[in-house]
Amino acid sequence: MYWTLELASYLDDAPWPATKDELIDFAIRSGAPLEVIENLQELEDDGEPFETIEEVWPDYPTPDDYFFNADEL
Repeated sequence: MYWTLELASYLDDAPWPATKDELIDFAIRSGAPLEVIENLQELEDDGEPFETIEEVWPDYPTPDDYFFNADEL
């Protein structure tokens, strides 16, 4: 399983929190690439929903990862 920012971005609009099956269904319905669906299928499923994309891919960038001052925009 491998994630890139481009692949993970297909899950930005997913209905969080979501179970593994709900995420796979969302990815299929939204036309995500096959790699996204394969990555989701490889996730361990303990029956608990994923609260955020960071639980699926811990390296997903958050707003804190950007080093600019939003007040200056």
